[in-house]
Amino acid sequence: MRQAEDLILRDYIVSAASEINAGGGSNSDNPTNLGVSDFSLVATTLDTNNAYKFMSGIEGMDRFGTGPVRSAYFMLSSTELQTDLDGLTGSGFLNQWNYPTNASALPSEYGSVYNVRILTSSEAPVARNASANSRDVYYNTVVGKQAVTHINQDGYSMNLIYRDPYYSGMLAQNATLAVKFAQSQAITQDTAIRNLLCTRASNLSGV
Repeated sequence: MRQAEDLILRDYIVSAASEINAGGGSNSDNPTNLGVSDFSLVATTLDTNNAYKFMSGIEGMDRFGTGPVRSAYFMLSSTELQTDLDGLTGSGFLNQWNYPTNASALPSEYGSVYNVRILTSSEAPVARNASANSRDVYYNTVVGKQAVTHINQDGYSMNLIYRDPYYSGMLAQNATLAVKFAQSQAITQDTAIRNLLCTRASNLSGV
């Protein structure tokens, strides 16, 4: 049920938030695959717009293979981009396993690039075959703390409605299964959110 609410908010943000096309990649598409300069650009844009970061930095520690993490915005990306993110290791991408401490890392957190901490989900929005070269276009939503709100109606909660065939049928053949909820989404500050659009460095078959 809660996933339905998340998907509605996702689709609303895709349709309403301003966009930046990635241009720092190497695949010669429009938009390109993600490059580290794209993360720098979107973070600089939100900084210039006085957006609030979600997370404070993580100070470096004397632990092998780790590195400090900057204060950061959150970015929601598709799980299909994880191989591309791994390809940026050594160029600015830091896997969450290599944080000095994982105490503040979220379960879906994949890593960070500069001032952006990346969360991955299979439900992140993708426009299939939508790029200039007919590649899939991925919407990576980068948000500041004051960008989005979720509004619930007072005194009303989500309801799961089930009626078995005995009550719902035409001759007890049909059942009813539905979800009912009253809520809405709003972008409270458009300057504090951006959709960073990108393609992949290669397609899913590795070509």
